[in-house]
Amino acid sequence: VQLVESGGGLVQPGGSLRLSCAASGFTFTRFSSYDMRWYRQAPGKERELVARITGADGSTRYADSVKGRFTISRDNAKTTVYLQMNSLKPEDTAVYYCNAVRDFFSYWGQGTQVTVSS
Repeated sequence: VQLVESGGGLVQPGGSLRLSCAASGFTFTRFSSYDMRWYRQAPGKERELVARITGADGSTRYADSVKGRFTISRDNAKTTVYLQMNSLKPEDTAVYYCNAVRDFFSYWGQGTQVTVSS
């Protein structure tokens, strides 16, 4: 399984970005059966869970710090998960990682840098 993130970059405070995570290589299991998560890690800080969306029913959960600003979604036909980020703040600056989880399996992407600065 491979996960490839894209969509990061430099944005001014208050701006928006949409991250994408394209998944491939699901041989014996379907992408739709995986819970998909976005994590982020800022310099000197631990990796934190930002948002998750289940494979079972598409329910979502968010970290308190991003509620109302970020939206996670998935397109199972395109085997892609998205993170729409609005009203970005400097404290959102981090490397954002995509994670696919099912049973005992966990796969990670390489990350994409998001920098919020004026």
